[in-house]
Amino acid sequence: MASDQEVVEPGAAEPEGKEPKESESEEPTPTEEEPATTGIGDRAARFKALQARAKKSAEKNLKEATLESQRLATDPNLLASLSRKQAIASHKLMKDDPDFERKRAWDWTVEESEKWDRRMDKKARHREDVAFQDYTQDSRKVYKRQLRELQPDLERYEKEKIAAVQRAAMSGGLEIIETDDGELVAVDKDGTFYTTADTTDFVENKPDRAAVDRLVSDLRKAEESRLRKRRDRGKGDDDPDVTYINDKNKQFNQKLARFYNKYTSEIRDSFERGTMI
Repeated sequence: MASDQEVVEPGAAEPEGKEPKESESEEPTPTEEEPATTGIGDRAARFKALQARAKKSAEKNLKEATLESQRLATDPNLLASLSRKQAIASHKLMKDDPDFERKRAWDWTVEESEKWDRRMDKKARHREDVAFQDYTQDSRKVYKRQLRELQPDLERYEKEKIAAVQRAAMSGGLEIIETDDGELVAVDKDGTFYTTADTTDFVENKPDRAAVDRLVSDLRKAEESRLRKRRDRGKGDDDPDVTYINDKNKQFNQKLARFYNKYTSEIRDSFERGTMI
């Protein structure tokens, strides 16, 4: 019985048109797995770096928060008081040395020491001069304060001085003489250029608007200061005559007035009119 399958003899050539079968157990090429392994390693390294950075940031934030809480919990006034007390204690310990003043003077020159002594003397005089003594002394203090606040225009003064000298020289009332050493001296011929006790030329001077405004401002400041001191003393503009010597006496007088003013008003009015018998 003939079979439908063809029998191929050993050593016979395969028929044309048929390709040989590939091997079923082929190994994968190594180039396909290397990129995947490299990508996983990079991601793991970046993740570790991020973890380290987050840990470092957390530690830094905790340290700064601790320092901030310590700073807020510390009283600066207490630190200043402790520092001041420490300085006073060390100064007292140093003063036990018999040569304390001499050794301390080594740190300054003679000029600095004299300047410091003058400053201390001035402060002592100023401290003693604060209290009210009399109106003359009070006026002197006001005058000295106004001199300290005075700001003269020296440049304008020099220009006006030169212009006045030139006008006097041109009119013949002032003669400019040069001395042997080259110094220029102005000689007043008729005695009208330099000011004397009998001179009244200053009344012809007309100040500018800025000087007038400055004078008005000073007067207003003086008036405001006077009213402020008056209010501080407890005496307003509408207060009656002062019949007390201190606050306690003022309260006592007010208490008496509440009870007895209705009985003594006529007597007081008579005293003021001068008709009391």
